[in-house]
Amino acid sequence: MTTIGVLLSGCGVLDGSEIHEATLTLYFLNKAGAKVVCLAPEMSAPAMDHGTKTAMGQTRNVRVEAARIARGAVADVAQAAVAEFDGLILPGGLGAATNLCDFAINGAKGTVEPSVAAFLQAMHAAKKPIGAICIAPAVLALALGKYHPKLTIGNDPGTAQGLTQAGANHVDCPVDGIVVDAANRLVTTPAYMLGPGIADIALGIEKLVSAVLDMARAS
Repeated sequence: MTTIGVLLSGCGVLDGSEIHEATLTLYFLNKAGAKVVCLAPEMSAPAMDHGTKTAMGQTRNVRVEAARIARGAVADVAQAAVAEFDGLILPGGLGAATNLCDFAINGAKGTVEPSVAAFLQAMHAAKKPIGAICIAPAVLALALGKYHPKLTIGNDPGTAQGLTQAGANHVDCPVDGIVVDAANRLVTTPAYMLGPGIADIALGIEKLVSAVLDMARAS
């Protein structure tokens, strides 16, 4: 059975993983018969009230919060062994750009959380496919910029410029499309960077999951 890691950044679009994007990823992986292992970094991050969209003045553990989406235990990415995975997918949500990395704050000069960077770089070195959704391609741009990955976040000029400055080659893409970088074995889709609804983003996410699985199973 093909084993795909899903790297989460918390729970909720404003401070963690975007729940629709993460759930659709899990759904399409399950539908395709893949084994899923959810991962997250062991770290704390500021919590947001998703009703008022204001800071709550408290922090929460990212891995503990991610377990809400996984409906169970979430592995610490720092302890993950690349040999146990055939591929990896990163859902979006602001947590991808604030917890997995700090692109939302520092743009192209940002850094990736050390355990996340190490795992991504090891997966890439092992030529295992990686998918990234919504803003999550920013994590790939920062972690793998020296390989000049071909990525998409949709068509937002400012965000695309940040990815380009980090070393990536940005390609505009509609919500129902994907961008495949065969050389680097990467697949990206805009999802809620474009939206507008869950049915719209499902089209691109299904294609991304299919492409990642095709790459993984062909290895």
